[in-house]
Amino acid sequence: MPKLIKQFLVSLLLSQAIAVASLAQTRGLQLNQLTAMREAADAQVSPDGKQIAFVMSETAPDRSRTLRRLWLVSVQGGEVRRLTNDDASESTPRWSPDGKWIAFVSNRDKQSGLWVAAATGGAPKLVTHLFRSNFYLTHEGESFAWSPDAKRIAFVSSNEVIEVAARVAPAATTQPAAAETPANTALNGIPEQLRRPLTRAEIDKLPPEVREMILRAQGQAIANAGAATVTVAPVEATPPVNEFLSEKAEDPRVVTRLQYKSRTSFSDALSSHIFVAEVETGQVQQLTSGNYNEHSINWSPKGDEIAFVSNREANADKVNNTDIYAVNVASRETRQLTKTPGCEWMPVFSPDGKDIAYTATKRAITTIDSVAEDNHLFVITAASVTAGQGTDARELNKDQDRRVGSFKWSHDGAFVLFTAGDHGKTMLYQANRLSGPRQLLDYNGQMSSFSVGKDGTLAMTISDPTHPSEVYATRTAGKFEPITKLNEKWLGTFTPVAPREIKFTNDGLEIQGWLYAPANLDESKKYPLVLSIHGGPHGMSGLAFNTNAQLWAGQGMATLLVNPRGSSGYGQKFSDGCVNDWGGGDYRDLMKGVDEALARFKFLDADRLGVTGGSYGGYMTNWVVTQTNRFKAAVTAASLSNLISFYSTSLYQDLIHAEFNGFPWDNYELLWER
Repeated sequence: MPKLIKQFLVSLLLSQAIAVASLAQTRGLQLNQLTAMREAADAQVSPDGKQIAFVMSETAPDRSRTLRRLWLVSVQGGEVRRLTNDDASESTPRWSPDGKWIAFVSNRDKQSGLWVAAATGGAPKLVTHLFRSNFYLTHEGESFAWSPDAKRIAFVSSNEVIEVAARVAPAATTQPAAAETPANTALNGIPEQLRRPLTRAEIDKLPPEVREMILRAQGQAIANAGAATVTVAPVEATPPVNEFLSEKAEDPRVVTRLQYKSRTSFSDALSSHIFVAEVETGQVQQLTSGNYNEHSINWSPKGDEIAFVSNREANADKVNNTDIYAVNVASRETRQLTKTPGCEWMPVFSPDGKDIAYTATKRAITTIDSVAEDNHLFVITAASVTAGQGTDARELNKDQDRRVGSFKWSHDGAFVLFTAGDHGKTMLYQANRLSGPRQLLDYNGQMSSFSVGKDGTLAMTISDPTHPSEVYATRTAGKFEPITKLNEKWLGTFTPVAPREIKFTNDGLEIQGWLYAPANLDESKKYPLVLSIHGGPHGMSGLAFNTNAQLWAGQGMATLLVNPRGSSGYGQKFSDGCVNDWGGGDYRDLMKGVDEALARFKFLDADRLGVTGGSYGGYMTNWVVTQTNRFKAAVTAASLSNLISFYSTSLYQDLIHAEFNGFPWDNYELLWER
């Protein structure tokens, strides 16, 4: 009898365990499970093609913040390991050309800095502090780059007040680009005993807030931060300036430039320039200076030049026209390589240094926000001077009609590899001067970044509808496998829902969308449907892991994603489809999508519809509920509710110029209506 009881209890426990496991495998994602998700980003393969450094994002144990740390994994897969061992945030891993070091950006000691760590592990070393303006730079590329000999790192940092802001305090005007250390502008709050030459060791021992004030001194603050001795000699403002500031201290802010805002605050009026730091000593040299921003840097293979992007129009706040330049590292002389009406971005030298690949628009761009204009891939001869597109420049994806994303040269320089969005996917292609684009990888997912080793190994991060982003690697076109399994255990706690594609025609256009059904779907029942609208307006919903859709599926709701006209991934004409017509054809596409979903999937409840979206998706959410009463709930996030007041109060007032063909007073009636 005791034996039978024992067998019964074992059987009961086993059946309960099976039931719990079955429940975990069939239920959808729950909110309390979301913090266990991990994501990989910025996969960088080592020069020898054997290891990959990447950023892993995960929630802190106390759930108070997101941790971003650097990890390493073999290209063959296996266990991942931390590059460093402390609690600081880390990003942007970049291998030295010899493969011995990894440079990265980190906020250790509450101060952003450029650090290096041995690829074999160990404590990281600070190369120099970084100061970044809060001014938004659209299409910003690489912020630092190794020299070919691995002895120096070029980087972008901010240290000069732009001219229009300096009119109030002349003492803060731009400084010469020489390596000498000039006196710095005085900063309120720096103790008198610290207003003297300080050694770097002395600065490192100061409290973070005092150290930051010193290093933020105007003039050559960032150059001084890397020097052996730092001068913090006060330069007093003239009495009239002091009187003006004293009298106006309680008055409203005086605005002296068009782009006076950053994303979340007033602009700090600092310009970004190019510097070079010695890795061994931390000595810093400033290469560029002036009343403009420089960014997206790339070091030539010979080490003599650094290519970069800059908008050097007379009124850069009004005219959004970036071109490609190169600065000579020894002489600091700058030359211009492109001069077109459109914008050029992200220059990259070919392995032999003869060419530079970059992305560009063909039409002029009037906004720093989402644009209808697709990016195209070009190659230009590096030695050419002021060569415009159509002369020396060659478009590599001329007949593709898709928006180019990230790109890299192949290891041998024969091709340029690039990503492009296409019908909800992000595909990988190759092209050169002699041949058009050829697709390398096809998959039902989205690639967010990739890198190329000297042996041709490709490393990338890919997400798909049922898997958050993981690291992949391949040496053969068409064949690639995930080499990390960051979420293997987490995905075993619920069953992700795979979307069902829908296509339909509206106003003569083919429109694509996806429906996420509820978890544990019983098609004999009725379920609520949420229409989720992407931002942009020129964004693209598609085949990436969608936490909202998975969470709503876990709550018994269906989610519909639709790419209405104006979305990218379908060609230039489609992307232009909502220009001057927000709330017109795009609204009709969204409503037709809801109609199609209700007609095709009988388990959807037409009496329980919700709508949501962020940014432009928030605008459309607001618009939808003013045009129809079919939706019972709406959640709008980071939205636009009045296009006229948006123009006067937003950082992106130039979006109105791009999307509605001019100033508000040129199109007042339409803007007021929409």
